[in-house]
Formats: sequence, structure tokens, C-alpha cells
Amino acid sequence: MPMDKAFLGEYEAAIKALSERIVLAQKPIRVLDALKWDASVRDYFFKHKCQELPIITKEYYLEKNPLSFDPDKQIEEFHDIDRSIRRKLGEYSGVGSIMQRMCAEYIQVIQLLQARGTPQFTEISQALYGSSEDAFHVGAPTLKDLATLVTETLLKMEDKVITEADIPRYASTEVVDILSKRLADYFGEDKIRVEIGDGILADAAAGADRIKIHKDLTFSLREIRTFEIHEGWVHLATTLNGMAQPICTFLSKGPPSSTVTQEGLAIITEIFTFSSYPGRVKQLTNRISAVNMAEEGANFFDVYAFYRGQGLSEEESYQSTVRVFRGSTPEGGPFTKDLSYSKGFVLIYNFLRLAVQRGLVERIPLLFVGKTTLEDLHILLDLQEEGIIVKPKYVPPQFADLAAVSAWMVYSLFLNRLDLGRLALDFKGLLQ
Repeated sequence: MPMDKAFLGEYEAAIKALSERIVLAQKPIRVLDALKWDASVRDYFFKHKCQELPIITKEYYLEKNPLSFDPDKQIEEFHDIDRSIRRKLGEYSGVGSIMQRMCAEYIQVIQLLQARGTPQFTEISQALYGSSEDAFHVGAPTLKDLATLVTETLLKMEDKVITEADIPRYASTEVVDILSKRLADYFGEDKIRVEIGDGILADAAAGADRIKIHKDLTFSLREIRTFEIHEGWVHLATTLNGMAQPICTFLSKGPPSSTVTQEGLAIITEIFTFSSYPGRVKQLTNRISAVNMAEEGANFFDVYAFYRGQGLSEEESYQSTVRVFRGSTPEGGPFTKDLSYSKGFVLIYNFLRLAVQRGLVERIPLLFVGKTTLEDLHILLDLQEEGIIVKPKYVPPQFADLAAVSAWMVYSLFLNRLDLGRLALDFKGLLQ
């Protein structure tokens, strides 16, 4: 039940008022909607036998997909909220620092949308979501290296792990029924809707209280399970947990920094529940490769050909390539959001290992308290101890059971110290 402002102290009331201003200010900003290409672009591409680049320019976005808000006015609103945070909470307030960063990110997001169809679009995207060439630490491999390693490894498996669960047999309408029942069991009293989505690029997408399933497709049992875990247990759950916050209502909304954490958390939950599979991993690493190609100068044709070479149909290849260039142009740089899945997975997995190593396991469930970021968890723990935020209601069993996840990570810490190359030589006789 929402907490009445009359029952809040001055500090809590100030936080909630500022939080509500952020929630209201970000409401008209819908990034993916603002980057969409309409059906006429697809029709043009296939009408010309995939031999003509789609005609997308800055003017296309202004004419076909204008912003539903005044960007300059919205930027000034976030600047004003930022000033109010400093004046009311002070320069060194922990919760204030989270809200100030959100304001700064939303300003960047607006600038990203203003830059649609220009070279600046990719520059801002890389600042918000990262690049395929970013390092995790000095001397560390990059996301591009991850994609190369995974691709080489998956080639050795080929079709050796495919089972009946991988065969697409279920129509979109059937998936709606299956997921509706599963998520009703998971969420109980919170009513979740599953429905057919028209115009979404992804196979499935989560909103505030619903999951949309791409129409006119068929899905396998494995794919349905990933929808349940990824969209339901993580994206919907963190939204509901954030909406349940009585004071820090901003936790129900996610700027780009939380997108990396959210997508990474969804992928690692797929893996911890043994719901992921080689086809899914290949899909994610193909996205890294495609973004990297565009960052290195590849155009729409090149990326489309890459996806065709990966065995995707013409329609699947087109949709996957659009994900890379949406917001940009067919010869411009990429929209790098699709790096969030793998980047977030690596960051969260290493956070879990270090949290266990340092005895900070109580921070792990806070990943689900709302649309969080790793850098905010220490502040969120303080806020939870102060009673400013409440514990998350929905946490997957694999993360709620700190004993089990701790055992996993303890072994991971040790295994990481073993030399895989040396082991390969020692195990040579076993692996022939």
C-alpha cells in the first residue's frame, strides 16, 4: 500500500517528492519506440530483392517518427530536478547521488533521440550502453573476444545437444496461454497479462504489467522457458518490486545504466535456472558480432549478409539487422544497446563472485529491488537498513537462497585459478 506523505518524515517526504518528479519527467521518453522503422522500410528492402539500402535519414525520423515531447523542455526539467536534489538532500546524499545520475542519464537519452540519423547517435549510444571493444579491466578480453570464443566453441557442438525441446511447435497464441498460467503461479496476487504484440522486434518484451509475444511465430519449449525467466522472473519482477517501493519510486524506472544490469541479470538467471541453451547463447553473441561489424564500418548489407550466413531466414536476418541500425542510418554506426545482455552478464557474475569472497552476500537480493545498477547496491543496502526502501517481494529462488548461490560462487572462485590449457593437456586421453 502506498505510504501517505502525512506519515513521512521531512527527509523521506523530500526523497519521495523528488523521486516522483523523476518518474513523471521520464514518462514520455520511450527510447525503442522513438528508434523504430516503419513497415514501409521493410517493404522497400524486400521489394528491391534485398539489393537496395533502406532510405533512412535524419529527416525520416523527424517526419515518420517525431518525438512526442519537447526535448529542450524535458532536458531543462531534469536540470531543475538535479538542482532541487542538491538543495533539498545535500551534495553528499547517497540516494541523492542515484537520482542525480538518473537525471544526467535521461538528459543523455534525450540527446540520443535528438541525434537520430546522425553520426552523434552512435557516439552517445556508446557512452550510454558501451562498445564491443570496451575492456572489463586492464588487459582483459573484450565483448568482441567473448563473441569469438563462444562462436568457436559452439561450432564444435553443432547439433549434438538439440532435443525435442528445441523444436518450434507452439504458436504465439499458445505461448500466451502457457506463459499466463506459469506467471500466474509465480506472481500470485499480482495480475500479469500476456498478450500478442504487434510491431515489436524482439520475440518477447516486458512492459510494466504485461509481456508481449511476437505474433505469427512459432516457439520451442526452451524459448518459452526463457520468456518466463527473462521477461517474467526478472524484468516484470523488478518493475513490480520497484513500484512497491513506498518512497524510492524511481526504482520502478530504468535509465541505460540499469539496462546493463537488468539484461545481465536476466541472462544470468536464465543460466542459473538451466534455462539457457547454445542457440540462445549464439543469438546473444551474434548481436555482439553484428554491433562490432557496424562499429568497424559495416553497413546494413554487410550485417544482413552476416545473419544470413548464420542460418537465419531473410525475415529473421532483416529484423536482427534492424536492431543494429535502428536510430541510426543503414550506413551509419550502430545502436549498441544489444551489448547490454552479455556485458551485464559478465559484470554481474563477477560481482557475485566478489560479493561471496568478501562476505557481502546480503547485497545480492538487492539486485531485484527495482531497476538497479551495481554501483548503487551499497547505497541501497544503507537505504534498506534505514527503512527508506523495502526488501524485494519477487526474487528467483536461485538468488533468494544465499547459501546455494554462495556455494556455487565459492567453487567458481577456485576453478578460475586453474589453467585450462594445462588441464587440456592432462585430460587429452579422456577427450579423444
